[in-house]
Amino acid sequence: MFTLSEARHMNSHFSPVIRRLGRDLLTLLLTLMPLAVSAQEAAGDSTITSMTLIGYLSYDEALKSMPEYVILEKKMADLQQAYEAELKRVEDDFNEKYEAFLEGRKDYPRTILLKRQTELQQLLQRNVEFKEQSQEELAKTRLGELTPLQTRLAEVIADIAHKKQLILVVNTDANACPFIDPNVSVNLNEEVRRQLNK
Repeated sequence: MFTLSEARHMNSHFSPVIRRLGRDLLTLLLTLMPLAVSAQEAAGDSTITSMTLIGYLSYDEALKSMPEYVILEKKMADLQQAYEAELKRVEDDFNEKYEAFLEGRKDYPRTILLKRQTELQQLLQRNVEFKEQSQEELAKTRLGELTPLQTRLAEVIADIAHKKQLILVVNTDANACPFIDPNVSVNLNEEVRRQLNK
């Protein structure tokens, strides 16, 4: 099993490769589509020219339209707020101890001064570690909660695509596909949203 940081590193390494492969696959499909239409027309079968071959949707909008996503966002906001409150508490505690150290350092014998300085350094280190751990825990919790939603969304998209006999469903987020010919495509946003909210 991978740690969260190892998974992020692997994801950042493979994401450009996967995006490039997806783009190349889309280019290949769009290049071959006219050939398939020409072959069907040459064979006297014009049904493929009136068929919708590609579906498209905004994955992010579909995901955010799920009632479970709203619950997830509320849960994550509450968790974030709890971590921030704890971070504020430990930060205030550190600041109070640091101010006391600064006020009394002239009067402390050397051994007490070194002991208190070491305590402050350890406290600061623990606070930094807690902050890092809380961020990792938030990311891990979000990923764990988001995965079932993404799985359900993928199943709904696949089900609709099969029913409509689509060969491809394109995610239009981040302007990934600035033009899709409406003669061979269908917008799936509303239908996916309806299925997710049943």
